[in-house]
Amino acid sequence: MNNVVLYLLTVLIWGSTWIAIKYQLGEVSVLVSIAHRSMLAALLVFGFLLLRRQSLRLPLTQHAFVLAQGLLLFSGNYVFIYPATAELTSGLVAVVFSTMVILNMVGGALFLGIPASAMVAVGGALGLVGMGALFLPELEAFSFSDSSFRALLLCFAGTCCASVGNLFAARNTRSGLPVLVCNAWGMFYGACALYLSALVLGHDIRLDWQPSYLLSLLYLSLFGSVVAFWAYVTLIGRIGPDRAAYSSLLFPVVALLISTVAEGYQWTLPAVFGLVLVLAGNWLVMRRGAA
Repeated sequence: MNNVVLYLLTVLIWGSTWIAIKYQLGEVSVLVSIAHRSMLAALLVFGFLLLRRQSLRLPLTQHAFVLAQGLLLFSGNYVFIYPATAELTSGLVAVVFSTMVILNMVGGALFLGIPASAMVAVGGALGLVGMGALFLPELEAFSFSDSSFRALLLCFAGTCCASVGNLFAARNTRSGLPVLVCNAWGMFYGACALYLSALVLGHDIRLDWQPSYLLSLLYLSLFGSVVAFWAYVTLIGRIGPDRAAYSSLLFPVVALLISTVAEGYQWTLPAVFGLVLVLAGNWLVMRRGAA
């Protein structure tokens, strides 16, 4: 599939999942809901591969790398980021998470031997400034109180987890491991880790049988995890973790565009300026990566 299509799938799906996530917050703990999402996604991919008669086996020595991908990319990052969202505004979380563009570029150069691209660096810098302009009111309102600062550190730790998970995904793809097989095992391992964490923390492992919860869980699992992670990890293998990570700057843009229609979000001059910078940075990053 064309890289542009994969990129658009990633951005549009993950930019819209905030609607479904709203229906996941309630009676079931966040950890358990994410575990349900990852486990259902893993089972869906396993079922799809079995229907295609594709082998689920991976070399035993490779499972450790797939385990690392699953723990860091499919579960560990959420363990840090979700508690942070209880204290920080969504805009500030988006700004911190967008630093993954730079983290992936540096990590790819240090650990995978991927040459650092000046185009990606400039595009990433433009995108980060644009994100700051998009969420300027929330940045101005941030207070360095103890709880807020701890939440900020948690959010950055989650971003670092996701970035390292990206590097493992890139390593696994470059080693010739099938993306869907790696994702299925990784999601399975990640879900098991979350269920175990929930048990240790004393959370009830239960399911909310309300249609809104079940339908949103299905959307998050099928589209938010199965389709989007397949597109994203495939992109990592094709264009590198630095360019693929730029999609994280566009998720909030899609969310704001949807909010404009659904919730009457009012665009300010700094927000429009930020949008222009993010799109300009995206053009610089993808002009050589999309093919």
